[in-house]
Amino acid sequence: MYRLFFRIHAIQRMFQREISIEDVKHALATGETIEEYPDDTPYPSRLVLGWRGGRPLHLVIADNKESEEKVLVTVYEPSADAWEKDFKRRKTK
Repeated sequence: MYRLFFRIHAIQRMFQREISIEDVKHALATGETIEEYPDDTPYPSRLVLGWRGGRPLHLVIADNKESEEKVLVTVYEPSADAWEKDFKRRKTK
């Protein structure tokens, strides 16, 4: 079992975007990794697409595997202007 931590930036964005802790936990538990950022520091991170009801959510999660911690860096509702209809792939310009 992992521990989930929230960066201050993530908490601010959750408040601004009306995303609850329950929304984040559900999206993380049921979502899928759509991009990986292995060179991020201090921990590798990834972009997770999850859903809460009909609302898509993108979560940037940093994984500290040594201490079994996940850190929510940010969370947002992806824009249909920037993402394909499935919200898994960025639109090409």
